[in-house]
Order: sequence, then structure tokens, then C-alpha cells
Amino acid sequence: MIARCAGFVFALAMLAGAPALAAGVTIGGQVQHPSTLTAEDLQKLPATTVPTSFQTDKGVESASYTGALLWTVLANASPIDAAGKNARLRHVFLVKGSDGYVVSLSQGEIDPMFENKSVLLAYAKDGKPIDGIRLIVPGDKHGGRAVRDVVGIDVQ
Repeated sequence: MIARCAGFVFALAMLAGAPALAAGVTIGGQVQHPSTLTAEDLQKLPATTVPTSFQTDKGVESASYTGALLWTVLANASPIDAAGKNARLRHVFLVKGSDGYVVSLSQGEIDPMFENKSVLLAYAKDGKPIDGIRLIVPGDKHGGRAVRDVVGIDVQ
């Protein structure tokens, strides 16, 4: 019931032209330090800019995105490893958008000791701030993992 009321209040604010509250990205699951990070928090971390080009349903999108590396954000949260050889490579990260859309990434994709992909939690596009926080996965041919309005990351 509370979630419905909050959703109703949010919808009314949007209809009235009021800006949405920047709740941030909640980092949870198997981590030692759960947290919620806003775009301002991400801007305090080392910035990385990556050029991207990927296919969307509306054509090719090409841009340069700036943000914090997902690796840095998750390292600060300190994922909890299970027992066993190379246990850290078993981690999966489920990234959720405000619309309920969820994609997954693996530890091996972003770990500097393995693929070292510069996956971003972006707060700027072509040098200009964007609304919300967007997941950017450089090298993906299709933008299916370029999640808009990221609200949560579940570490498994």
C-alpha cells in the first residue's frame, strides 16, 4: 500500500512538472558495505569517459559517456566471496532500472585481472549531465544492457 501511495505521489509530481527526487542507486546483496549512491556521489569517484556506439530499436547511438567505473563502485561495496578457488569469479551483478528492466554482468567482465571492461555508471553524455544514472557497457553491439535510470545493483 505504501509503495502504491509513493508511486501515486511521484506520478502527481511528474504531472505537475516537479523534478523527480534523485534517490540514487542502491548497492546490495552479497556485500559487506551496502549503500545508496547518487550521481553526486559517483562524481566524487575517479571519472572515466568511454566512446560508445551500439544499435538501438531507433538506429545506431554513438556518444561519449562519463561516469564511475562499475568495478570501483562494487569494490567499495566489498562483495562477499564464497569459499573455493577463484570464488570472486562466481559473482553476478544484476542491474535494475526504474522501470523494472534488469540485466546481468559477471565479475570476469569488469575485473581488471580478467576482461577489464570499462563498464560505467554514467552521469554525463557528450559532456552534458543526463537525467538519472545509466549503465554503459562498452563493446556491446546492441544497447540492451545500456540500462537507463539505474536504481539498484544486486550482487550475487
